[in-house]
Formats: sequence, structure tokens, C-alpha cells
Amino acid sequence: MRELVYYAAVTLDGYIAGPNGEFDAFLVEGDHMAGINARFADTLPTVAAEALGIPQTREVFDTVLMGWNTYRVGGLPSPYAHLRQIVFSRTRTAEAESLEVTAEDPVAVVRRLKQEEGGAIWLCGGGALAATVADEIDRLILKRQPLLFGSGIPLFGDRPYRPERFDLVETVAYESGVVFTELERRRGGATARDAGASILLSGG
Repeated sequence: MRELVYYAAVTLDGYIAGPNGEFDAFLVEGDHMAGINARFADTLPTVAAEALGIPQTREVFDTVLMGWNTYRVGGLPSPYAHLRQIVFSRTRTAEAESLEVTAEDPVAVVRRLKQEEGGAIWLCGGGALAATVADEIDRLILKRQPLLFGSGIPLFGDRPYRPERFDLVETVAYESGVVFTELERRRGGATARDAGASILLSGG
């Protein structure tokens, strides 16, 4: 079964963007960028990867899920044209290459996608969508930035208090201060890693 992976940059105080969606403070220069390009090239906007000459093979992710605000923040009609893009909105629509805008229940969409053949499903954001599908998230990959925002859009929006355990798979720290942490949901006392299924930071 395909995994839903929440891969996102987050501040030390747990925000994925500022109060109005600002993200320009996130570090886009430093040795961590080479790590992103090597391991997660498919999470780069298609035009950016083409400009940098970085191949996007869809070996890890082949589908990306976004809320409307996350989709619109970059101003591109089809930001990840190399992937299947699904954007959730009850009131808006858009047409572009490999893009689908839907008002369907995100949980139902995720459960259907998991039954299909393919690679991992990338939950790009935002926080409200992450809170909605939190119970379906199999793996977290957090790019923790050495920043404090003070306020903004939380990693999991307004998700109610309900502790759930994730187990550490791997942590990679860069001189830039950015730390990549991969965690997987603990289910029934065993983890996917126990079965040898770690796939992302390790490059498997």
C-alpha cells in the first residue's frame, strides 16, 4: 500500500509559514539544499528543477496533495507538473497540466489513492489539510529550520489534542542549521522500519 508522507519545512516553534503565508525567511541557500536536490528532487517546482538541470524521476513521490492556499502561494498554474497534483478547495477551481481541483473529502481521496499502484503520496500542505488527514499520515519528513516565527500557520493547523506516537527513522543535520528528520507512525506495536521499509532519507 502507498504511504502518505507529510514532507514540509517547519520552524523551531512549529510553523510552516507566517500569519499571511509568508515563507521567504526559510533558508534556501546552504548545504541542506544539496540534500534536498539529491534526495527529494521531485519536491522542487518543475520549472526550478528544469532551470537547475536536476532530473525528476518520480522514484519517491508521484502524487502531491495541496490545499488551495499552498497551491496558490507560488503563483504557478502547475507548480509540480511532473507529478499528479490534487488541490482541495470547496469553492475554487483551476485548470492546468496534471492538475485536479476537487471538493471531495480529503480523507476519502487519500484512502482511495493508497489503494492504487504508484509511489509515495506527498502531502505538501497546508496546516489545515494536514490536520484533516492527520490520521492517514504514515510518515513525516520535517525540514526543521533554525528559525522562530512567533506566530503563523502551524504544522498541523488546529488539530485537537490527541497524542499519537511516531518513531524516529533517521536524522540528518546540515551546517546551515537545517535538520531533516524522518519519522514513521507507530502501528500496533511494530513499525515499518522493523519490516525493513525505510525508504526516504536512506535513499532506499
